[in-house]
Amino acid sequence: MAVQVDLTGRTALVTGAGSGIGRACAVRLAGAGATVVALDRDETGLKEVAREADVRAVVADLSDLDAVDALDLGAGTVDILVNNAGFQHVAPIEEFPPEVFTAMLRVMLEAPFRLARRCLPGMYANGWGRVVNISSVHGVRASAFKSAYVTAKHGLEGFSKVIALEGAAHGVTSHCINPAYVRTPLVERQIEAQAATNGIAPDEVVEKVMLAPAAIKRLVEPAEVADLVVYLCSPEASFMTGESIMMDGGWTAH
Repeated sequence: MAVQVDLTGRTALVTGAGSGIGRACAVRLAGAGATVVALDRDETGLKEVAREADVRAVVADLSDLDAVDALDLGAGTVDILVNNAGFQHVAPIEEFPPEVFTAMLRVMLEAPFRLARRCLPGMYANGWGRVVNISSVHGVRASAFKSAYVTAKHGLEGFSKVIALEGAAHGVTSHCINPAYVRTPLVERQIEAQAATNGIAPDEVVEKVMLAPAAIKRLVEPAEVADLVVYLCSPEASFMTGESIMMDGGWTAH
């Protein structure tokens, strides 16, 4: 059963809201009564989300930091910031394109900083705020060939904890959620790429590669992550801050 949380009167900004985890978070937050600003560069995906839930769609590319600073987030305060947007590129370090490395850090680390920098003053003024950063098991564990992704997520972990320390006196909490592989378009593309690279079937990629380190042998569902996001906005979670909450099926229990 989903956590019952009333977020009426709160405004939530969700990045990467056009699909996957971001879409699930936008829909779940709207269902809990929040006014949701759904941000993504994928206009088509945002239109689909807007058909599913009452959200305000904002098309923006988070790799353009000037555009991030110029975003029209509407009147009033963003009470809940969900930093979710991201993408993946897999290659050995010596073959990793520097421009892709830079773009990934912009989207997954500097854009969250820019958005938090804008949203925190309003949260502080109201004495309430929630920052939820969608990190990854790769925020605490490394994998070969994912240098930019691992670097960005490790950085996000540290940034989240700084927000927690600075925001505590102002009623603001900050967390990272650390899922293992989630059933999203990003992961589906990774499955296809690894199947082609390794010459094995997609099901074998999931079973023998992705789920090998985990005790629970299945992908995480986006709705499970969204439910945890909403719980972290609830009164019951008000004493929690600065946490990295593992949803990794036991990956890090080893």
